[in-house]
Parts: sequence; structure tokens; C-alpha cells
Amino acid sequence: MSHGALFDIFLRLGAATLCGMVLGLNRDLHGKPTGIRTLGLVSLGVAIATVAVLRTGQAIADTAAYSRLLQGIVQGVLTGIGFLGGGVILRNPQQNMVRNLTTAATVWVTAALGLACAIADWRVIGLGLLFAIILLVTEDRLDKWIAKKFGEKETDRSQT
Repeated sequence: MSHGALFDIFLRLGAATLCGMVLGLNRDLHGKPTGIRTLGLVSLGVAIATVAVLRTGQAIADTAAYSRLLQGIVQGVLTGIGFLGGGVILRNPQQNMVRNLTTAATVWVTAALGLACAIADWRVIGLGLLFAIILLVTEDRLDKWIAKKFGEKETDRSQT
């Protein structure tokens, strides 16, 4: 393996880890069950699996077969990661309350960012990370604005 190829893998895996850690920092600051290490590992794990399969798949001369391989990765990873995210959701039917939905959604977005890092779609990564950060940082203010603007009851953000 050439130094250029090794640096490319390093860049993709490093970007995935960093994306997960950035989103995890927000969850840590809010005392949520997933944080820097967990989301860093989620994004890194998805990127590792994707890069490994894509590098193996590059030997496939048939572009349709390579496309199916990539589709399988996307389907499998994003479906499977839903189970991990689902594991942080807590439901209390007596109080008609669901907790940690934002954290579960953050796990899913982190996996998608890891996948994007693995295929080196840098524009999608940058914009996706930017929008995710905006949503996580402004969640309380956004809820208050919606409640004020539309007269709806504010949701208890401590439950997300």
C-alpha cells in the first residue's frame, strides 16, 4: 500500500472519528447517555467497515456489482445503527413520556457522517456536521421560539 493510500485511509477514519466526537461533546455537555467516546466510536466503526469493504470492492470490475456492494453497506449500516440508537430510548407509558429521542437521532446522524467520511464526500460531511451542530446547540432556543410563536406548550428538553 502506498503512502498516499494510507494517508487517504487515515484522513477518512480521522474525519469520521472527529465528527462523532464533535457531536458527542454536545451530548456529554447535556449529561446524555452517549458522548464523545461513544459517538466517536460509532462514526469510526461505520467508517472502518465501509472503507474496508470499498477497498475490497475496488477489485470488482463490474460497476453494477460495485454499486450493489455500496448500497448493501448503506442499507446494513443505517438499519443496524437504528438498533443501537433505539437502545438509548426510554419510554414511560404511565407518564406518557419518551426520553432520549434526540440522543438516538444523534447516533443515527453520527453513523451517516461516518459513512460519508468513508466515501470521502467532504462537502456532505461539512454541511451535515454543520446542520447537526446547529440543531443540537439551538434545540432549547428553537423550542422556546416555537412555543412563543405558535402558542404551543414547550417540550421538556431535559427529556431528549
